[in-house]
Formats: sequence, C-alpha cells, structure tokens
Amino acid sequence: MSGSGGVEVAPAAPDQRPPALDAVMEEFARHLRSERGRSEHTSRAYLSDINHLLAFTVAQGVDDLRDVRLADLRSWLGDQADKGAARSTIARRAAAARTFLKWAQRSGHIDADPSLRLVAPRRNRTLPDVLKQREASAMLDLAAVRADDADPVHVRDRAVLELLYATGIRVGELVSTDIDDVDLRERTVRVMGKGAKERMVPFGIPAAKALEDWLAIRARLVGPRSGPALFLGRRGARVDPRQVRSLVHEVLSHLPDAPDLGPHGLRHSAATHLLEGGADLRMVQEVLGHASLATTQIYTHVSVDRLRKSYQQAHPRA
Repeated sequence: MSGSGGVEVAPAAPDQRPPALDAVMEEFARHLRSERGRSEHTSRAYLSDINHLLAFTVAQGVDDLRDVRLADLRSWLGDQADKGAARSTIARRAAAARTFLKWAQRSGHIDADPSLRLVAPRRNRTLPDVLKQREASAMLDLAAVRADDADPVHVRDRAVLELLYATGIRVGELVSTDIDDVDLRERTVRVMGKGAKERMVPFGIPAAKALEDWLAIRARLVGPRSGPALFLGRRGARVDPRQVRSLVHEVLSHLPDAPDLGPHGLRHSAATHLLEGGADLRMVQEVLGHASLATTQIYTHVSVDRLRKSYQQAHPRA
C-alpha cells in the first residue's frame, strides 16, 4: 500500500500466521461487516492494515495477540517510515490498529489495549486544487453546448456536472441518488452521506433546469436494470463513479488553463466558491456533510491562499 507522495510499501501476507490469529481476524471481519455505517471500502482497508500489522509482529517473533506491546506498535510504524511510507498511510494504519485493539480488548482477546498511547505522525494538510469561478462557468457552458444535440448522454452529463458543482456532493452520493430524492420545486436533493447520515442539499436554478431537461429525456435510456436511479448509463444501468470521473476529466481537458480534476475537485471548488461568496462556514459544513467543522476549515485556507496570490499579482507594492 502507498499513500500520496510516498514510496510503494508492499503489504505483508499473513502466510505464516498462527491459526489463532486467523480466527481473530475472521471475527474482526464479521464485526466490521455488521457495524452500521462502515463502508465496504473502509472495512477492506482496516483488514489490510491489520494483516500488515500482524505479519510484522509475527516476523518479530510475537505470534500471540496478548503479547503485543506499545513498543511493537511503534516499531511497526517506524519500519514503515524507514521504508518511505507516506505520513498519511502511517496515520491511517495507526488508526486501524487502535480500532482493532480496542475491539480486541472489548471482545476478551487481550487483557489491556497497548495502543492507548500510540501516537502517529500528523497528516500533511495539502490545499486541494480547485477551479476558478470562470473555469467552472466555462465547464458548464461547454456541457450545455454539448447537450444541444439532444443526445441523452450529453443531456445527462450536463445535469451531472451542474448538480455536482451546485451541491458539492460526493460522487458516491451522486450515483446513489434516486429520482424521488430530487425535489425540483424546492430545488433540493436528499443524499445519504458517510455513516448513513441523510441530509438535504439545495441547488440553484441552472442545476434545476439541467435536471428537468434530463428527466424529460431519461426514458430513452431506461432498461431492465434502471430501477429508480436518477442518472443512467447508455445501456440503462445506474451510472457508476468511474463514468462520472471520466466525464469530469474529459470535459475539463477541453479547457486549456483549468486543472485536471475529478468529481472531488468539483466538491472542493463548490465549497471554496461558497466561502468566497460570503457563505457561513457552518452552512458549508452542513452542505458538504462534514462531521467536524475542522474538516471544512481547509477551504478557508484555500480562499485565503487564492486571495494572497491575487493580491501579490495585482498590488504594485506586494
């Protein structure tokens, strides 16, 4: 596994692991699957990280979970740092270890949790790339021109881009949206966010118009696998995240000065433009569905950073 900016670190396979540890891992996997709000992606990542930990401890001669100590955990994280793993990867694995060992103590597999004083390096908080407002407008203008040919996919693409930029919703939330989740009269969309938390997100008139045009032509793509999905692929199935990512990359590739972003870049752009327009930080938190205000605050740094660059370019005594 590797983190952004890190050197690839091969995950260690649990081939030489004692059967007792295999049984614990199977039980932990069942726990993750049954835990409400835990996504399949997160569960897989946790299991991979804990397999990595147990392979390391077994290689160090610690093959009983009750014998794992804080020093072993620190050695595990230090070994990854020595091999060039990104700080974000190490931080994620430390969090997975704390979750696993806390569960192991509650389940009676260990007497004491050795991870209570485990400290991982803080993640590097890099500012996300975002579109300038004129670039976002150019992207949506291009999508509107393409939709003029009345091809259902082009009409759908315009609605997808308008809704992503208008609401800042995640690509997973977008593709999971059903027709009944959209209220065109109130101009809101109901989305299911992380942790199975539902929220209502407003959108504006341009997105409403694009959605109306799409819904008027959607029947041309409906097939046996369509169900209630709001957005469909050309073969009639619910559109998937990969198709949406390809769409965003492809449209932005026609704008010479725009950064190459995916759907998450449109989410960053929407949040930044809301704050630049004077929106309250807590309102942006609600729109994005962030559990913590601290997560939303990165966008204030993006806005200030852009303001500083504009000042330096424009002011004669900058």
